[in-house]
Parts: sequence; C-alpha cells; structure tokens
Amino acid sequence: MEFRIGNATLQLIKGDLTEQETDALVNAANATLLGGGGVDGAIHSKGGSKILEECKQIRAKEWPDGLPTGNAVITTGGNLRAKYVIHTVGPIWRGGFYDEAKLLRRAYWNSLKLSVAKGLQTVAFPSISTGAYGYPVGEASRVAVGAVVDFLSQENKLERVIFVLFTKETLEIYLRAAHAEVQEKFL
Repeated sequence: MEFRIGNATLQLIKGDLTEQETDALVNAANATLLGGGGVDGAIHSKGGSKILEECKQIRAKEWPDGLPTGNAVITTGGNLRAKYVIHTVGPIWRGGFYDEAKLLRRAYWNSLKLSVAKGLQTVAFPSISTGAYGYPVGEASRVAVGAVVDFLSQENKLERVIFVLFTKETLEIYLRAAHAEVQEKFL
C-alpha cells in the first residue's frame, strides 16, 4: 500500500528488511551497537563484519557509553543491498509512563534527519521497539507512522520511506495506523 505525502511516497509492505534495495535500512539497534537479536541480529549477520567494525569505531569515537535512546548513527551497508544502515535505539516499553512515545518518535525522526543530511532518497524501517523491547505494536505503529508523515510533510528531500513489516498481522496494524494518520492530516 502506498500513500503520497508531499513529494514522497510512504509505502508499507510485508517482507524482510535485510533484502531491501534502498539507500538505507534503519536498524532497531541496542545501545551497544554491537548486534543483538531480531532485526539487529539479522542486519549484522547479513551485512557482515564491516558494519560491526564501523559500529565499534562509532562507540570508540562518539558514544563510548552507548548510543542513547532516540539517537541515530550511520554506517555503510556492508554486504546488504542497501548502501547504508542507520542504527537507532528505540525505547524499552515500561507501561508508557517513561516517555516511551516521545523517545520512539525521536528514533524515527532522527533516522529521517540523518537520511536527509546524507543526501539519501529511500529509507526502509522495521517496527522499532516492538520485538524484544516489548512496545505494543498498535501503539508503536501510531507513533511511527505519525512521525514519518509529519517529517515528510515538512521535509521534501526524501523520495520514498518504506515500512517493511515481518508479519501480515503487523502489516495490517501499520496499514490501519497509516490510513488513520493520512485521513486525519490530509482529508
């Protein structure tokens, strides 16, 4: 499903994030930037050691205590089809009482800002924080889609932003959030 937002297309698909041929994939990383499970593990596994080596350099030079939640950094894509990987840390769900929505929005927003700063045109996102970090998919989808739609409404340098969802159920939840967001903002 596609939506036109300003000069960009917002696309939602079911698939494997690591197989996307885009300028950048967004990694739902942990603060260490050293790989992990889920999306993070898949990106590091398929992308190869070059991504890990660049992450280690970022840790040594910029973030020795780990990447703070909501921030984003970029590495090359290693062996992936994407040219770059944007690593961002989403919040761990703690009942919604610890600014989780604000931090999740910041993770999407800062990833998009970094994409524009690097002159990228196409970016693919997973559903950040909804795996091991336990963020409820319905709530996360509204925050994620809202952040992307707001960004694309203000910024006209990206051509395509893709949500690549791993399951049909997650895709359906994100589609409902996208329809609601687009109707609220543009109709």
